[in-house]
Amino acid sequence: MPVSPETATTPTRPTALVLPALLTAAGFALTLHVFYPGIMNYDARYVYLDSLKSFYGDWQSPVMTWLWKTIDPIAPGAASMFLLIATLYWLGIGTLSFTLARRSRVLAAALPLLALTPPLFALVGVIWRDVLMASCWLLAAALVFATDRKEGRIVAQAVALGLITLGVLIRPNALAAAPLLIAYAVWPRQFNWRRTALLFVPAMLGLYALMQLVYYGTLGAARQNPLHSIAVFDLGGITYFSGQNQFPATWSPDETAALQGRCYDPSYWNGYWNGDCKFVMAKLEHEQKIFGTGTLTRAWVEAVAAHPIAYLQHRLAFFRTFLFDSQLAMWTLNIDDPPKTVFADRPAFTALKIIHDRLQPTPLFRIGTWLLVSILLCALAWRRRTTSDGAFVIGVCGSAVVYILSYLPLGVAAEYRYGYWTVLASAAGAMVVLAPDARHERR
Repeated sequence: MPVSPETATTPTRPTALVLPALLTAAGFALTLHVFYPGIMNYDARYVYLDSLKSFYGDWQSPVMTWLWKTIDPIAPGAASMFLLIATLYWLGIGTLSFTLARRSRVLAAALPLLALTPPLFALVGVIWRDVLMASCWLLAAALVFATDRKEGRIVAQAVALGLITLGVLIRPNALAAAPLLIAYAVWPRQFNWRRTALLFVPAMLGLYALMQLVYYGTLGAARQNPLHSIAVFDLGGITYFSGQNQFPATWSPDETAALQGRCYDPSYWNGYWNGDCKFVMAKLEHEQKIFGTGTLTRAWVEAVAAHPIAYLQHRLAFFRTFLFDSQLAMWTLNIDDPPKTVFADRPAFTALKIIHDRLQPTPLFRIGTWLLVSILLCALAWRRRTTSDGAFVIGVCGSAVVYILSYLPLGVAAEYRYGYWTVLASAAGAMVVLAPDARHERR
């Protein structure tokens, strides 16, 4: 009896799984050796301290705060969150590697090795919600890809959808990127742009509604107005490019000159909070109490309407910096004893830091590089969009492209970690694009 292309698969020999299994286990063990108990940065410290107090604020993610509080008894401190991130990361790598093993032993072995290269590996031990979100999405896509024609597919899809949703709750600006990944999880055998387009807006609205319910209904999160950081950054940028004050506040001549000059940095909004220009947030937040009110929102709307060219200049200046300039990548500062380096007495970590430092100025640590790779992979996969491989690459790399583009209007800081999902998506997509089409899926 002839075998249908829909059900044809290449049986996987048990011996083909040995090497990827060993490499994945070795990678996880090396991660523990290099990074345990994980690297705590300032953002992570704030989240952890909030978890100890059971305080849920929406400046970071109240869901990450709740998650950390829940798992903290397993290994108190940084270790619990680090173990979760490392486990998700290597489960995603291992699952995809095992799936590739039935078609290419070389690719199945190459993926865990690629996962140990600095652009991917250097951030696995750093507790950032960007790394947690990317690891969730990697595992979600890998689970669906591994079970698209097997028993347990529905369970895998349900778990994947849960992981995708968790990623959005951890990183709300992933709202626009999630629908492409959801479409892949629901229809993993082929990519259809029409039904994906129909799903896009309802999925975004559903996720947004769920976020409001979980953040403010279930967890009772305090509103800390994180979106107003975008308003402050944009008002500062428009002030710089237009030469006219756009803030709903009055400044001294020296402060006005600073706002029109040295205060503006296209890579960060932090300058308005710290350093020589901290007078901006001091006035907006404490003196006039404008931050977090409709006054700041109206000022933003009026400034964009009055100076659209200056707004575009500011946003494009940020996005160019975000994509192509040298940025903070691997976090190595010991926040308990600055300016010392964390794990300075650990040879394996020191070796990784040396390699990272040499590669960091290269295109390997530029978000723009990985954005271009994801776009190229989507183009290569388009002709195979009616196959499982094509659906995987377009769903994963397509969501990565949309995710990066969301920073054009929403970004307030340029750091490598913000593009980490694009790095993982590009690595996973490249392996699938290179895989031989042994299952005769093309229709």
